[in-house]
Amino acid sequence: MSEPSGIHVADYDPSWPRQAATAIDALRAAAPGLLLKIEHIGSTAVPGLSAKPVIDLMAAAHDLTHAAPHQAALAELGFHPHDNRMTDRLPYVRADSGVRSHILHVVTLESWPTRNQRIFRDYLRAHPEDATRYAHLKRAIVVAGTGPGEYARAKTVLVQELTDRARAQLGLPSVPVWEKQ
Repeated sequence: MSEPSGIHVADYDPSWPRQAATAIDALRAAAPGLLLKIEHIGSTAVPGLSAKPVIDLMAAAHDLTHAAPHQAALAELGFHPHDNRMTDRLPYVRADSGVRSHILHVVTLESWPTRNQRIFRDYLRAHPEDATRYAHLKRAIVVAGTGPGEYARAKTVLVQELTDRARAQLGLPSVPVWEKQ
């Protein structure tokens, strides 16, 4: 379905977890010792949730400076550095046939346990009614013609609400979900 915003939100695809697992295996093999933990995050990691068909991965390294020697190996897998104005991670984007297919967020091992993206994913998996709310919001944003640059920001109020709820359940304080500078 072609949306007026140019953003495509697809129905859940049961192949997304397999696509993520394949990418994770390839990343581990290509950059041994760099990625201490790696998981499938984002909407494609929540069974039944509609999503932009982009596989989001989050990986932890001891230190972000450890990624530099692995740049060529990541590039061989199609993962290229991407500046998205987030200062606490190294993002890499893979585009298959010119279309973004994967995003890899490399973060520090120290920050891993409290990463909002992981907490939000787990919350949505455990709360299907809130996952449905989130899916409806995403579709409404797209139908309204919200452009790619504003799509993420347009979801922020609901994402903040649900992430705050999830963090509270874990005994963690609220932190902003909007991370771009």
